[in-house]
Amino acid sequence: MKGSGDMNGSGQLRGIVFDGAKASVRDDIELRDLRAGEVRVRIEAAGLCHSDVSVIDGTIQFPPPVVLGHEGAGVVVGVAPDVTNLAEGDHVVLSTLGNCGTCAECARGKPTFCRANAGRLGRPFTVGGQKAFQFANTSAFVEETVVKATSAIAIPKEMPLTSASLVGCGVITGVGAVINRAKVSHGESAVVIGVGGIGLNVVQGLALSDALPIIAVDTNPAKEQLAREFGATHFICAGEGVDLVEAIREIRPNGVDYVFECVGSTALIRQSTDMLDFGGTVVMVGVPKMGAEASFVVNTMYNDKSITGCRYGSSRPAYDIPMLIRLYQAGRLKLDELVSATYPLEDFNKALDELHEGKLARGVLSVSG
Repeated sequence: MKGSGDMNGSGQLRGIVFDGAKASVRDDIELRDLRAGEVRVRIEAAGLCHSDVSVIDGTIQFPPPVVLGHEGAGVVVGVAPDVTNLAEGDHVVLSTLGNCGTCAECARGKPTFCRANAGRLGRPFTVGGQKAFQFANTSAFVEETVVKATSAIAIPKEMPLTSASLVGCGVITGVGAVINRAKVSHGESAVVIGVGGIGLNVVQGLALSDALPIIAVDTNPAKEQLAREFGATHFICAGEGVDLVEAIREIRPNGVDYVFECVGSTALIRQSTDMLDFGGTVVMVGVPKMGAEASFVVNTMYNDKSITGCRYGSSRPAYDIPMLIRLYQAGRLKLDELVSATYPLEDFNKALDELHEGKLARGVLSVSG
């Protein structure tokens, strides 16, 4: 079954493609027909995430050409005959997992452990007649995409799609790192290093968990106001001349229970271990350059300290995305406040510049608008 797929009158779509050298808007993208277990989604809004930037700058080594974007929301416009949980017209948030939904790991509520599609890169697009890869099982910077039905999570139609688009990556990763991976409890202390799109959601996840204190750290002093708005009780502007460990210990003399490293710096991962109290945990949320190695002083870790990884907020998208939407609707989760600016596809490079300049919590592309 085919979806609509005729956005410019010629059966071709507009989207942002990275060709190995640069990312640019193309209007010659075509999308294959649906296969079993898939849905076709018209993308209305897509968040600009550092993972997309990491493909462009080589931090994530992804084969080109690739249709970028992975944090999106839209409307279902086509459904394969075997899909029963979604229908045309449904509003959905996209999940990047691409999990099968049927293996033992999915069945026990660990879809981030699903190996059914691990390392398998789909190529549902052609660009100028050349096969093109899908990024992160989604590709949201294009007018329409196809995804597994398990990657399209239905949401209420009254939910604003611009705000909803952020739930599928930045929000679920940050909040999930707190509630699913670390399982922070009332009154436990935490440091969040890097308060960009992911870090702000770690901060509000900690606020939801009644953590205290919540210490936000960033090199950009302009981030303080937003960090406090999202729940930070303290803010440290890191930089030259600032002993970050000492600054943390002025607030918590024995160290903190959790440090969430959201930058992807091996040096900061190492430094995070010095901020921990006995029994404390470093949660690695940021993504360093592929192949990077981190180190720590072994004897400092014996007092039941730990370092843990966290993929995609250790989430269960079919459960967590509707829960996050309910929290938003109840006024307990900030989504509208994350959207610093919206851009048409043509202003992608402007959005990148403003992201690099630290002006954005999240920029959102209006894809089909």
